[in-house]
Amino acid sequence: MTAGNYRVVVWATGGIGSIAIRTITNRPDLELVGVWVHSEEKVGKDAGELANGDPIGVAATNDADALIALKPDCVVYAAAGPERDALAIPDYVKLLESGINVVTTSTTRLVNPHAYEPAEWREQLVAAAKQGQVSLYASGIEPGFAADYLPLVLSTQSSSIEKIHSYEIGLYDDYGVPDIMINGLGFGQPLDYEPWISFPGAIAGEWAGQVRLIGEALGVEVQEMREEFDRAVTNETLEVAMGTVEAGTCGAIRMKAIGVVDGREAIIVEHVTRLAHSVAPDWPRGIGDLSYRVMITGDPDIDCTMAATLRDPGRAGIASMTSGAGAMVATAMRVVNAVPYVVDAAPGLLSAVDLPLTIPKNVFATQQV
Repeated sequence: MTAGNYRVVVWATGGIGSIAIRTITNRPDLELVGVWVHSEEKVGKDAGELANGDPIGVAATNDADALIALKPDCVVYAAAGPERDALAIPDYVKLLESGINVVTTSTTRLVNPHAYEPAEWREQLVAAAKQGQVSLYASGIEPGFAADYLPLVLSTQSSSIEKIHSYEIGLYDDYGVPDIMINGLGFGQPLDYEPWISFPGAIAGEWAGQVRLIGEALGVEVQEMREEFDRAVTNETLEVAMGTVEAGTCGAIRMKAIGVVDGREAIIVEHVTRLAHSVAPDWPRGIGDLSYRVMITGDPDIDCTMAATLRDPGRAGIASMTSGAGAMVATAMRVVNAVPYVVDAAPGLLSAVDLPLTIPKNVFATQQV
């Protein structure tokens, strides 16, 4: 690494990876030296063009060893898929053992690496980071910021806290992955259908790490995790990205991961997800199509709602406007902006509370945009 210049590889060119490529190319302190792709048809193509932009002179490859040989300081890992953990962990281990730091949006449960399971995978990552003397950091907008780190930032205003309740309230009409939407979450199915998320332990498995991260940071023990899952039907047939959702089937879901402290439900992460604004009108509502809310009950009471929106998706490397476009950029930036801090950190598995505030140094606009 040259002074002030971090050599970076981006792993995959999906939505998050494409945003990362566009951003890194325009950052004077970051140098894009390689891009990994999964599909053969992308091999050899210019990474800038794959990221919905102009050519940048970096050819994509599916040769992991060739990318490792470039000796990058960090890999921005953004591969996605239904088996992302099982596929990603061996990649992380190989990169870490090779002395390459990793920042990832793919394995969301690693936002709290101390609570990550299965334990044998965590132990592999710990050993690999120790061998390579490098670090791994996972983040995103949710998980990674809005429901876990933002409450901790807001708590710096608190004299005492009784309860923290964080929400993601979103419209998922533009999310078109049937396996997740139908089998995982149960959208478009009758209410007697049992999606994966309704199985005992599924909600806690996804969000308990965030709840425990908050508790650990505030110095309290989460003695028990509880779950709540609810569904609501749509009264009209909806045409959404996953297909046709018939009237009378599931059009909204509500999930809570609840941390019990001293016998009370004290730390709650809740997701309210709809396919149309008209479904479940009595459930919590946010700002626009996707927003995040943190309510801290205490002294003082704190209520903060945040939304991330884009005026120009194309400039960010997103082909079209979607309700989650701003959140996609925010997710990518949570790890891209962390690259210098992770590279300079002590080796190991890192959470957001292990790093200073990952303030980007080269983002302030020099002209009106």
